[in-house]
Amino acid sequence: MKRIAIVEDDAAIRQNYVDALTRSGYELESHATRTAATAAFKARLPDLAILDIGLGDDIDGGFSLCRDLRAMSATLPIIFLSARDSDFDVVSGLRLGADDYVTKDVSMPHLLARIAALFRRMEAVRQPSRAEDILHRGALKLDINKLSVQWNEQEVALTVTEFWMVHALVKFPGHVKNRDQLMREAELTVDDNTITSHLKRIRKKFVAVDAGFDEIETVYGMGYRWHSA
Repeated sequence: MKRIAIVEDDAAIRQNYVDALTRSGYELESHATRTAATAAFKARLPDLAILDIGLGDDIDGGFSLCRDLRAMSATLPIIFLSARDSDFDVVSGLRLGADDYVTKDVSMPHLLARIAALFRRMEAVRQPSRAEDILHRGALKLDINKLSVQWNEQEVALTVTEFWMVHALVKFPGHVKNRDQLMREAELTVDDNTITSHLKRIRKKFVAVDAGFDEIETVYGMGYRWHSA
């Protein structure tokens, strides 16, 4: 049974999500504060974390918690679930390493679909690697079943969402992938700004291991493509 942690300061809202997700077959743990959540995560990481941003008087507590979680695990699926819907908050959450960002007006079936998509992608880690599951594109090595990416033999720590976006690009080098194609292959439902934020973060991670990295090209008005074959 997959274990989900939800961090939400409003007791009634927190319990509603706990009840709904429990009925859907997940094991739940819940926390009202960043301090309580951090202590629990240091003892044992969940399989997926759902974070509010404002946690009581800690107005950006969820952002800090996301940063801490990402330091603990590069691949732990993280979803922000917040009433805050500004582009600034969405971009900030993604830049900190979250895989997804949804607002609290999201329907439960939609939220469950987003959770299931993240778990489906994580299941690949449990499968043994086969030759056909490893892609080589120039200096890039991408292992589908380990969700790992190397550039010039150096590990590039991508989140689950970032990994599948890179996979969508490198699968057919030189082919332009538009927003809808990237969403479909990475199992996302987001707007253009969110796609842009993910790509900026991906580029930044590659540049961190190679300052000359420029394989991801923005084709204005069309989408993105990966250069090398």
